[in-house]
Amino acid sequence: MAILIDPPRAEAHGRRWSHLVSDTDLDELHAFARGCGIPARGFEGDHYDVPEERYGAVVAAGAEPVPARDLLRRLVASGLRMQKRRGDKGVARVRGVHLPDGLVVDVDLIASARDADPERVFAALVLVHDAAGDLAVVRSVWRDEWGAPGGGREPGESVRENAVREVEEETGLVLDGPALQPVGYERFRPVEGRGPWSDGHDLLQLFEVHLATTRPALTSAHDDTSDRRWVTRDELERLCGTTFWWPLVERVLSPPAW
Repeated sequence: MAILIDPPRAEAHGRRWSHLVSDTDLDELHAFARGCGIPARGFEGDHYDVPEERYGAVVAAGAEPVPARDLLRRLVASGLRMQKRRGDKGVARVRGVHLPDGLVVDVDLIASARDADPERVFAALVLVHDAAGDLAVVRSVWRDEWGAPGGGREPGESVRENAVREVEEETGLVLDGPALQPVGYERFRPVEGRGPWSDGHDLLQLFEVHLATTRPALTSAHDDTSDRRWVTRDELERLCGTTFWWPLVERVLSPPAW
């Protein structure tokens, strides 16, 4: 087992950065990062970004300096590399998620300001903000938990049409499809059983939208949700902070910054 770090050569935000990885285990990587005082917001799905000024301290703490090419090779060989498009940000890899119908999946949570590949999207959710910054949530009967409104895509629908229809069915709110801003996606990888992602439809698109009114009335025309309400950011975390998808929503609501 080894913790690896490459030279601080990647440039972003007016600084140079290194990448810190494990060639064996993400838990080992998280523990090492905590020991070095590297904040959790520096994690990018399969590595931590480390600013140049911390490089020496991280090496002194036991990270093995390697060329960037070797770091990438060993990360790929470990099976821990998170595949994503350039510019997308890996947030977390959640293993062994048990779904209500008995399926078990691993889920990659990825922040992105670009639409996911529509050919792969099987569902969409929307973070709906009102004019005061509160958020609409619904309680899913199937999942027996609170979350953003949304659901599965029907044949012939675009991803935005899917999102608009589901939000209206679950909350009564009528959204403007072009106003929906992509903020990330979840990639499902089956471990046990088969789901809609088994045939290449493996992405759940997450959108965000801001309304011009404060706490408009919420209604529902379907029985797939049992309740709905407006909540503050802190109330949202209390309701949803233990769900497997929370790290992605948290990243969207509180973007990382060194």
